[in-house]
Amino acid sequence: MQTTYAVVAEGLRKRYRGGQGTTALDGFDLRVPTGTVYGLLGPNGAGKTTAVRSLATLLRFDAGHAEVAGADVARDPELVRERIAVTGQYAAVDELLSGRQNLVLFGRLHRLGVRAARRRADELLEGFGLTGAAARSAKDYSGGMRRRLDLAASMIRRPRVLFLDEPTTGLDPRSRNQVWEAVRGLVTDGTTVLLTTQYLEEADQLATRIAVVDSGRVVAEGTPDELKAAIGADRLEVVLRDAARLAEAAAVVARVVGADPDTDADRRLLRVPVADRIAGLTAVARALQDAGIVIADLGVHRPTLDEVFLNLTRTEARR
Repeated sequence: MQTTYAVVAEGLRKRYRGGQGTTALDGFDLRVPTGTVYGLLGPNGAGKTTAVRSLATLLRFDAGHAEVAGADVARDPELVRERIAVTGQYAAVDELLSGRQNLVLFGRLHRLGVRAARRRADELLEGFGLTGAAARSAKDYSGGMRRRLDLAASMIRRPRVLFLDEPTTGLDPRSRNQVWEAVRGLVTDGTTVLLTTQYLEEADQLATRIAVVDSGRVVAEGTPDELKAAIGADRLEVVLRDAARLAEAAAVVARVVGADPDTDADRRLLRVPVADRIAGLTAVARALQDAGIVIADLGVHRPTLDEVFLNLTRTEARR
């Protein structure tokens, strides 16, 4: 199956035995373009972790077909492992060793010679912005630095595909931004990244394409903008200065845009979908002004990835 995809999954099925049994993957399909960050989103128990573990040869699936980095996952798992790296939610570095010592150790574990391991460690320290902290113990690193060191360790052998599981869980905004920049750098250098994350903003920032997973299968796929557009038009939001005129303003807005707005009396808010964001905003502002209704705030907003997620995944968390 020679394609431009770094990861291909077709009809993967996985059922856990014991008790009544749990179907974790139920016809899971995925195609990850080479040289991109691809986001995998879904509620707890949707099958994300099972899918990643199956694709990374850590778990055998019951049926279906998968290829990663050009190798068949079921028939040639050792070749897959040579071409990939997996970085979990928590840093796997040794806290007692320095940053450089950690990377040299990982290089030696990957069967690099001493000189080659040291040379690769220095390259990675520079590439991930850790040269200045290379001699410090990992226990003294900030959360963002530890995560970048963990990413650097996964790049010792320059994997074709990196499975990245919730890379910024628990990090502050500054550290998250540092990790995001590191991930973008990996893709620039030619690595394909399959990203699972609980932060929808993270997927929006990093991913070229996103698959939404629910009940063991992909229920939607596309660019962030395509997924947002799929659940509805842009929304015009109007905040009034006087809550007492909310009903009157709603009637004016309905007449202008041809749809009844949702209202929130506590926030003095009107919200209504519009087909043309600029024309709709201008027409509503003019009509409310002509009616003598004072606007405190006015804007047009696209659906968020959070709204996409909630709209597409209606099942309750199962774990």
